[in-house]
Amino acid sequence: MTREHRFAQVDVFTDRVFGGNPLAVVFDADDLGDAEMQSIAREMNLSETTFLLPPTRPECAARVRIFTPAREVPFAGHPTIGTSWVLATEGLLPQGTRASSSKKRSGPSRSSSRATRRARAFSGCATARAVLGPELANRAAFAAALGLAEADLRPGAPICTGSTGSAFLFVPLRDKATGGPRRAGRAPPKGGGGGGPNLGVFVFAADPDPKAGRVYSRMFAPHTSGIPEDPATGSASGPLGAYLITHGLVAPAPSVSIVSEQGTVMGRQSFVHIKIAMRGGRISELRVGGGVVPVIEGRLRV
Repeated sequence: MTREHRFAQVDVFTDRVFGGNPLAVVFDADDLGDAEMQSIAREMNLSETTFLLPPTRPECAARVRIFTPAREVPFAGHPTIGTSWVLATEGLLPQGTRASSSKKRSGPSRSSSRATRRARAFSGCATARAVLGPELANRAAFAAALGLAEADLRPGAPICTGSTGSAFLFVPLRDKATGGPRRAGRAPPKGGGGGGPNLGVFVFAADPDPKAGRVYSRMFAPHTSGIPEDPATGSASGPLGAYLITHGLVAPAPSVSIVSEQGTVMGRQSFVHIKIAMRGGRISELRVGGGVVPVIEGRLRV
């Protein structure tokens, strides 16, 4: 018997349609099995598709499952923000409630959405504490695995892992003109206990002026999630902010605002806003947010 499910598609981390990172949100998905959800995500062919199920905790408005075209993930930034915005516009996110992932994780602790049915609105989420790994040795090998030369990397800035729930390999570039990996389909080498095939590769070039609060970013994960390149990566942006502050690429202050430009080379320019509060020289809060724009409403048949 054919079943129908309503879905909405939004663009996240942008203020215009056809920019940012697209997200599909499937409503009333409690009758869908794991294989069906994975098939739908593959059919949507977006970085992520989320599925809304009845909540299992009283403080939550919905339980959310997140799928890439290749697998289910416990947490991702743009699905968290986009799904919260969709719930808010549908009147399904009462004040004081939030959406929750169906898997245990240490991702965002809370989300908010200044959402209306206007064409543009802003959503954000507070992330968990960012954890940065130790510097990984053999910079030349990491650069070569990405089709880069060691001279393309920013001197004095370490290659390391970072996470607020989902781990990424952070590779700092000398400047924006470097572009990014020439062989993005290849997994990074293992090294120092932190590299390897299970991490998305996040390359970035910070503005030469530490007071500018600007960074140009790209993220590749064909070997982990079936995503050749991601237009905007919210889950990597929290640890990116921590990296920039920790390693002096952005000047510390009681309140720091950073804008990460991503997706430009793909024709889906995105702007991820990172807000950092500092107390006693340490990061006390990390928030990631951006614009959300509705694009498509429809029904899918299963």
